[in-house]
Amino acid sequence: MRLPRNSTPFVLLFLVVVVAPAVSADVAILRTDYYQKTCPDFNKIVREAVLTKQAQQPTTAAGTLRLFFHDCFLEGCDASVLIATNSFNKAERDDDLNDSLPGDAFDIVNRIKTALELSCPGVVSCADILAQATRDLVTMVGGPYFDVKLGRKDGLESKAHKVRGNVPMPNQTVHDIHGMFKKNGFSLREMVALSGAHTIGFSHCKEFSDRLYGSKADPEINPRFATALKELCKNHTVDDTIAAFNDVMTPGKFDNMYFKNLKRGLGLLASDHLLIKDNSTKPFVELYATDEKAFFEDFARAMEKLGTVGVKGDGEGEVRRRCDHFNNLNV
Repeated sequence: MRLPRNSTPFVLLFLVVVVAPAVSADVAILRTDYYQKTCPDFNKIVREAVLTKQAQQPTTAAGTLRLFFHDCFLEGCDASVLIATNSFNKAERDDDLNDSLPGDAFDIVNRIKTALELSCPGVVSCADILAQATRDLVTMVGGPYFDVKLGRKDGLESKAHKVRGNVPMPNQTVHDIHGMFKKNGFSLREMVALSGAHTIGFSHCKEFSDRLYGSKADPEINPRFATALKELCKNHTVDDTIAAFNDVMTPGKFDNMYFKNLKRGLGLLASDHLLIKDNSTKPFVELYATDEKAFFEDFARAMEKLGTVGVKGDGEGEVRRRCDHFNNLNV
């Protein structure tokens, strides 16, 4: 719009006052100091809780990182993955693709929420708790520091039937998986960097057993690795809790060993192994395998970006009183 040169200041003031709020009313404006005045102990409470939990259960960091990813990739970082199923609704966490999300990850968020409700009730969203806890846990196990901007609201919907097609599966191609990342604004390089999260944590045998047994067994798995996995997973059909570390070399340390492993045939999931096989992703795997600093820098930037995907503003969400329930229990 062009205004005549002789337009009065009143006209300009009118445009600012009337038009601007209509554009930005529901947009979440995130900033690192969001709780500085309303919940000044936020950082301290989160940090102390994750220190205690990680010491008690060393797989908490990997589980929480995975939970954060699954939350953000389905309609944004809004803590919808934390909602429990009720008689009115089957929630995201109970879809088959989410049934292996670890209980320790849900537990740390609930612990922090309880502590925050005592310190500053009704102020901090569960979405912000999950984002902050993820960063603190990643750095605690050796990963890079990255800024977490805060001010997300908790989502008002959690539907199990929406999970499939929005969360990557281990038997998908690089092209299909990148399609999900691209939909959320991520480049191929960022996808590979975020895949490096598999340097910590574990996967259940059912997620990779098809690479081990029968006529379709993958001949490109390191033979000794394959033998050990076959022995580990031999009873996985009767015990679906059996799991293997994603990074067999340094499973509890956030480093670039995941990428080094891929070059040695030590990738656990089929989708991991494809990153070194596909010509479009192989250069990034080779870069990160030889340059941990490059991996850490790219991972940190990608995590900052992940934390902004689909965030909800004041008109689109709420601050839940409990992270596993909407404030309106009939939703």
